[in-house]
Amino acid sequence: MVNILIVDDEKKICEFIKAYLDKEGYNTYVVYNGKNAIEQFDKVRYDIVILDRMLPDISGEELCKYIRSKSDIPVIMLTAKIEEHDRIEGFNLGCDDYICKPFNVKELVLRVKVILKRIKNISNDYIIKFDNEVEINTLSYEVKIRGELVSLTSTEYKILLMMASNPKKVYTRVEILNNLEEGYYEKDDRVIDSHIKNLRQKIERDHKDCKIIQTVYGIGYKFGLKQ
Repeated sequence: MVNILIVDDEKKICEFIKAYLDKEGYNTYVVYNGKNAIEQFDKVRYDIVILDRMLPDISGEELCKYIRSKSDIPVIMLTAKIEEHDRIEGFNLGCDDYICKPFNVKELVLRVKVILKRIKNISNDYIIKFDNEVEINTLSYEVKIRGELVSLTSTEYKILLMMASNPKKVYTRVEILNNLEEGYYEKDDRVIDSHIKNLRQKIERDHKDCKIIQTVYGIGYKFGLKQ
């Protein structure tokens, strides 16, 4: 389900936009000020934010900066400012599209669809899948194991991605350690065993018979699945 956050202090405009987006099958949330927008943004994972530039408490510019500090999700900015330098400033703030009020809601919906299509195409290019076992999204850094999101540390994610990107290769502990570049003060390659153990606890069905991260005795580890 596509989640869309609408942020505008004009309730009638919000209701109008929401009605059209709901009709398209999107899951829309509406807030009327910047404070509630931040609270809502931190609660739900959104695909697009439709943001009014002039809000009663926090400016749309500041809110856009906040969103950009947290995420790269598309932002469509709505504004009554029609001067060219205002539009340029909006894009410089990090918004992906810019619509001047008054606007045609049908056009807004079309722009939403175009952005969603672009996101889908980009996401597909950045997703690595191995049957129904492992899915790695290198754009969002999300990992799904058998369809369920799992929380990995940065090191665990890097190890999994490195090995999944080259399933045929057997990695020695030293190779894994050097590729991580985590800045260990002691170049102890045995620390990799600890990371592998923790990773396996999160992704393997049977920790005694690991199929995803396999041990190659006397050498190191390899990725056991095929695309």
